[in-house]
Amino acid sequence: MSLQPETRGHIKVLWAVLAVVFVILMVTHPKTVFEGASSGVQTWWNIVFPALLPFFIASELLMSFGVVRFMGVLLEPVMRPLFNVPGTGSFVVAVGFTSGYPIGAMLTAKLRTQGSISRVEAERLVSFTNNSSPLFMLVAVAVGMFNMPALGYLIAGSHYLGNLTLGLALRFYQRHDINKTPATPWQGNWIRGAFRDMMRVIQAEQRPPGRIISDAVRNSINNLLSIGGFIILFAVIIRLFEQAGLIHLLAGLFSMLLVPLGYAPETMPALATGLFEMTLGTRAAVESQTTLLQQLMAVAVILAWSGLSIQAQVVSMVSGTDIRLWPFLISRICHAGLATMYTVLLYPIFILESKPVSTFDFPLGNLIFHPSYADYLQVSCFIMLAFLIIPLLLHLAYIFVTASRLGIRR
Repeated sequence: MSLQPETRGHIKVLWAVLAVVFVILMVTHPKTVFEGASSGVQTWWNIVFPALLPFFIASELLMSFGVVRFMGVLLEPVMRPLFNVPGTGSFVVAVGFTSGYPIGAMLTAKLRTQGSISRVEAERLVSFTNNSSPLFMLVAVAVGMFNMPALGYLIAGSHYLGNLTLGLALRFYQRHDINKTPATPWQGNWIRGAFRDMMRVIQAEQRPPGRIISDAVRNSINNLLSIGGFIILFAVIIRLFEQAGLIHLLAGLFSMLLVPLGYAPETMPALATGLFEMTLGTRAAVESQTTLLQQLMAVAVILAWSGLSIQAQVVSMVSGTDIRLWPFLISRICHAGLATMYTVLLYPIFILESKPVSTFDFPLGNLIFHPSYADYLQVSCFIMLAFLIIPLLLHLAYIFVTASRLGIRR
């Protein structure tokens, strides 16, 4: 799906025109630009930076010290049949489902750069391992916006189920890829083999430990600075669009597409805002004057789509690789549909247990938009451990069943 040189030239001209228009709007609306930039800086510094920095650094260290390779060998029998990706993809799945955007894309790009996965396998991974963080869904949305903690499980459950379903379906995407990573052969003792592969990675690493740590910190901060730039840019764009009335125009276009599918017209402005930025769109969906189910459906779409701001961050993370982005973009649309479907199916179960509460009565109420460093680590690390332990238990069961069959044959 490569573009012709003439088409690329036209696209560059279009980007140049948009850049000129953006500069003109900045000059004519300086107060709006300043307010948007200030909002973006606060979001990045108070939420994104402390939430993602520890996971970025830890991921760099685990990859450099061979721990990812160790996990890859152990979880190969689980990841291949489920998602048609190597065992090393298990680390991306675990971190991507617990840490929020766009760390799944960053880790996938690193694995692709190292040659640990093929291009098609990378496209599968990046398409279903970029999720909203659990703390954002459970606390910021369910408690801070809806005032109904039990809804957090519905929102997060439909979100994760949608992406997991997408991952299972993507195993058939170019399933006969000739460049796919060879499966790790079973050599009797998987744990010993995993340690052996981890030691190979450690021995091949020429940098001293101090240099590895400093590189991990520097690379993580550079990535977060890039993410911060995108957050600030799109915060400004949204403010300018609101000032110019373009959000209402987009809402009208969405009404023609989505209202026939069962979405409420009252949620269209929220979806138009969520097209660009997830948090603002989610807040607008909760404030829309419609039924609770319609609000949840809109939230499911916005969280699954994730906003052009986050998608631009994903693009920046994989820009140095040969990973194609069209599977990722199509998967975001599919995820929006799947998340909505699961929301509608699970709604009767969760709504019976949902009761409005004051955010001050809930233990995590003070984390609505500014989760502390320690609380975020506690929640995310717990969920990450669950994502790692469950596949390990499945793998042990696989070894037990295989050994039992060999014993019966003997």
